[in-house]
Amino acid sequence: MKQFKTLLIAAALFIGATSFTNAQSKVAHINTSELIKAMPEMKSAQTEMEKLGKTYDSDIKAMQNEYKAKMEKYNAEAATKTQEENEKRVVEVQQMENDIQKYASTAQKDLQQKEIDFLKPITEKAKTAILKVAKAQGFDYVLDSTQGGGVIMAEGKNLLTDVKKELGF
Repeated sequence: MKQFKTLLIAAALFIGATSFTNAQSKVAHINTSELIKAMPEMKSAQTEMEKLGKTYDSDIKAMQNEYKAKMEKYNAEAATKTQEENEKRVVEVQQMENDIQKYASTAQKDLQQKEIDFLKPITEKAKTAILKVAKAQGFDYVLDSTQGGGVIMAEGKNLLTDVKKELGF
């Protein structure tokens, strides 16, 4: 009977140890920021963004130069013009200033949208590759080691459904 108890305790310890080992998740990490920077697609996207940015900068500088030239001309001629003409010129110059600001704002928004449009397929490709490698190597979770990064799921238990049931919805 004493041997049976010892055998039963040994079996319980063995089963507990193997189930504990199986319950542990395999975790890996990757710096996705570093990965994306190294991708060839990212380098071509950066080149396109720089090219577009330079185009907008040159357009804005040309508009500003035209504005400055008109201001200098109007200031030089102000004494020889009537009050009504000077007021029209002030309105014209203010409109030019507003147009420059609107164009700069539109250019900034366009650059941001282009960046999003360029980055989305690159990040999706990186995520797909990370998931493929993680699954192939048997990792359940991949932690993003980029500062401020999160978790990229390869496989593993998602508790969302169970927690919703626990909370009653």
